[in-house]
Amino acid sequence: MKVLVTGGAGFIGSHVVDRLVEEGHDVVVVDNLSTGKRKNVNRAANLYKADIQSSRLERIFRNERPSVVIHLAAQVSVRKSVEDPVFDAQANILGTMNVVHQAVLHGARKVVFSSSGGAIYGEQEIYPAPESHPTNPLSPYGISKLCGEHYVSYFERTSGIQTVCLRYANVYGPRQDPEGEAGVVAIFIQKILNNEQPIINGNGRQTRDFVFVDDVVEANLAVMGQQIKGVYNVGTGVETSINELFRMVADYTGASSKEVHGPAKKGEQQRSLVDSSKIRQELGWEVKVDLAEGLKRTVAFFRENMN
Repeated sequence: MKVLVTGGAGFIGSHVVDRLVEEGHDVVVVDNLSTGKRKNVNRAANLYKADIQSSRLERIFRNERPSVVIHLAAQVSVRKSVEDPVFDAQANILGTMNVVHQAVLHGARKVVFSSSGGAIYGEQEIYPAPESHPTNPLSPYGISKLCGEHYVSYFERTSGIQTVCLRYANVYGPRQDPEGEAGVVAIFIQKILNNEQPIINGNGRQTRDFVFVDDVVEANLAVMGQQIKGVYNVGTGVETSINELFRMVADYTGASSKEVHGPAKKGEQQRSLVDSSKIRQELGWEVKVDLAEGLKRTVAFFRENMN
């Protein structure tokens, strides 16, 4: 099957591409390489360097005619969205609209949209949050992802294309970019391995649901099937504080780094935890990699790549 992956040179996207190639699919990657890296792209995939907002996207869809589109290209930083909400909206709303519109026009049967369980629920009323939880995003990033979901749903209603929205918890793992992409795990590991002092925002008691990238990849593959559509959370349902995360990372890097706190950041919620029982029950998806194992693998990756 031909699968087009937007953002396929990025952190999550490149892992999805590797897995699709492994499964024998014909894979096309669209990435503007602003944060993604050419070296991340599997050699068996066909890479187009293009922005999802550009008119070139129409030509790519016309030439390639994918059956399934996995849409991962995005502005992914909550902080950047607060600093530049216009850029965030252009990438995450207009870019998403262009991708889904082209998918509809050129006969794709399904779009899988990467959303954010971490950002769209806002300060939760229920822990962990099910898919039915009210959506009250606290950041422009959360708003743009929720808006993307609404556009995806609109195109499904008006064109009949199948769509799936995957609401990720906090994804981490090898290839996460501590510079270009959001990710406290990557930032902590890189700073500690460089003998620099990581700064914990606020009191560090804020909690997140950390899900390993390989488990997120399997969720993407699980929803590619014929009749699957709708919204699914993808997370572990395990709550970890940033202070606790820091101590684990320090432990696995063998560092004796001190806990140093800085000011809290705007738009960051206090607790975030998603309920993934729907994808487990309906599609048999399971968390395979716990936080301890995932952090060890991620530290090993960073060590190897620094050497």
